[in-house]
Amino acid sequence: MKPQIRRIVIQVEEIHNEMGQMIDPPARKATVAAVIKNPYAGQYVEDLELLYDLGAEIGGLLARKGVAALQIKPADIISYGKGAIVGLDGEIEHAAAILHPRFGKPVREAVEKGDDIIPSTKKTGGPGSVLVMPLTNKNSIWSFDHMDATEISLPDAPREDEIVVALAVADGGRPLARIGK
Repeated sequence: MKPQIRRIVIQVEEIHNEMGQMIDPPARKATVAAVIKNPYAGQYVEDLELLYDLGAEIGGLLARKGVAALQIKPADIISYGKGAIVGLDGEIEHAAAILHPRFGKPVREAVEKGDDIIPSTKKTGGPGSVLVMPLTNKNSIWSFDHMDATEISLPDAPREDEIVVALAVADGGRPLARIGK
């Protein structure tokens, strides 16, 4: 089953100056969020395999859009993170089913590699809920200079029967990072 997408939001952040220090090149992150219909809203379903497949579809789409938003080669993505907000007629397990079993493989293909896990967060909430996502180095989760976060909020999502699924990608670490690798 293909995800029923209501909208996609792409947010690009560039940090050019931090603490009076020029950041050259700027530290950049792209967060791509899709608002999708939750096929299990309002009901308990034991087998969530359909959401595993939705996760694979949406993961690859978000990753390709994130790379394109930064206008770089896939291999130039250094860090990533993911998250989801389930509307109030769903359950937190719906987010887990989308984000974990099959989401990662197409993301790693779209960013060329990714040896380490994609850090994640999940929650339930209504329109305007803030989703804060951790980012880590795609090939070395313990690279301290790449441990970061980003957030996104959509004023009209998620509605009760929707899920906001998001992926963040970055072409570097935190600006002025200096605590070690």
